Amino acid sequence: MLDVIRWDSDLIRRYDLAGPRYTSYPTAVQFDTRTGAFDLLHALRDSRKAHRPLSLYVHIPFCANICYYCACNKVITKDRSRAQAYLQRLGNEIEMLGCHLAPDQVVEQLHLGGGTPTFLNHDELRQLMTRLRANFHLLDDDSGDYGIEIDPREADWSSMGLLRELGFNRVSLGVQDLDPAVQRAVNRLQSLEQTRAIVEAARTLQFRSVNIDLIYGLPLQTPQGFARTVDEIIALQPDRLSVFNYAHLPERFMPQRRIEQHDLPAPEQKLHMLQGTIEQLTRAGYRYIGMDHFALPDDELAIAQEEGTLQRNFQGYTTHGHCDLLGLGVSAISQIGDLYCQNSSDLNDYQTLLASDQLATKRGLVCHEDDRIRQAVIQQLICHFELDFSQIEAAFMIEFRGYFSEAWPRLVEMHHDGLIVLDDRGIRVLPAGRLLVRAVCMLFDRYLSPQTIQRFSRVI
Repeated sequence: MLDVIRWDSDLIRRYDLAGPRYTSYPTAVQFDTRTGAFDLLHALRDSRKAHRPLSLYVHIPFCANICYYCACNKVITKDRSRAQAYLQRLGNEIEMLGCHLAPDQVVEQLHLGGGTPTFLNHDELRQLMTRLRANFHLLDDDSGDYGIEIDPREADWSSMGLLRELGFNRVSLGVQDLDPAVQRAVNRLQSLEQTRAIVEAARTLQFRSVNIDLIYGLPLQTPQGFARTVDEIIALQPDRLSVFNYAHLPERFMPQRRIEQHDLPAPEQKLHMLQGTIEQLTRAGYRYIGMDHFALPDDELAIAQEEGTLQRNFQGYTTHGHCDLLGLGVSAISQIGDLYCQNSSDLNDYQTLLASDQLATKRGLVCHEDDRIRQAVIQQLICHFELDFSQIEAAFMIEFRGYFSEAWPRLVEMHHDGLIVLDDRGIRVLPAGRLLVRAVCMLFDRYLSPQTIQRFSRVI
């Protein structure tokens, strides 16, 4: 079965390296300022001509409180009025981009992320959704995948009712850990009761899916304590779980400087947490999708993986990889055909540009043929744990072993180590290698260097 994982401590010690998460290839590290608004408009024209469906991502950067572990693009403020100025400029962007798309380009997927999207009050959420519906073809029959990230401390039953009314049918809840000592160490006090209330509201209001985020490796965590958190979360029966490895990079993310290095669990303890979590979730019936993600067998991600249609993009694992992804808001990333582009990550700069009727696109890249070949290889490995050389050869008119001759010796080494099976027909990632699939993908990444690797978290 696809979800089988075999824990191999020796392999993990050898291959637990820093590397990309491959929500894109090339990764965002390769974006540069030679790509701008003109490229985005050109790509949107091609999207319109091809009548491709859409996935929209909307970034709401505000949070009322800072979580010390967080590496997201966010603005910490108690001043709720700041949302209005942002929504005004976000509305400008929505209108400026919406007019370049065709009415028949259906928005199959919508996701509001942050920050904390529920930082917005009810009127502001209505205002935003009205603007989106006026400029994009959003579905009204509840058949789209329309999700929103929720901080259970910022929501209640009335909030959930509003979100359902506005068309949302998926929610993702940040929890991280339920141990009060760990919560205090990361400045995120959140009771189990708060989380349970939102999950119950989602079930009662017939949201299609509930995802819960956990993080292992936080200060003061222990394997025993994290196991209790996982048990409590399993009892809530979320459809999906994301169990992330905390990457302590205080030199890059200033809030992490408030975390004491000596409070962090040792690497061996982190491995025990992950191993224990995998065992708990497997016993509870969850399948390992890959890259920290688990889902129940009847979830769309698990079904797509079984059917060989699962894909991965800036939204993470998705069943909508065939859509053009349009990112709206500060720091948002778009993927339109062969174009990747990202808005300014500075809130003031983003708002100033749009106030002067300019798009906020600041950097990106256009994929060439080699990028597309490697993208296809990495996509297959990271989503399905196997690769058929003949499919790549037929699609791109190459001879696989010759094209990737530089990677071949390392692939042979991984084969002998029991990470993969390598033969003349393809690659199959073994159960002992599935947790380390990023290490396999890295062999096909032509941009990796000692300098770029330092910018990524470790595989486990």
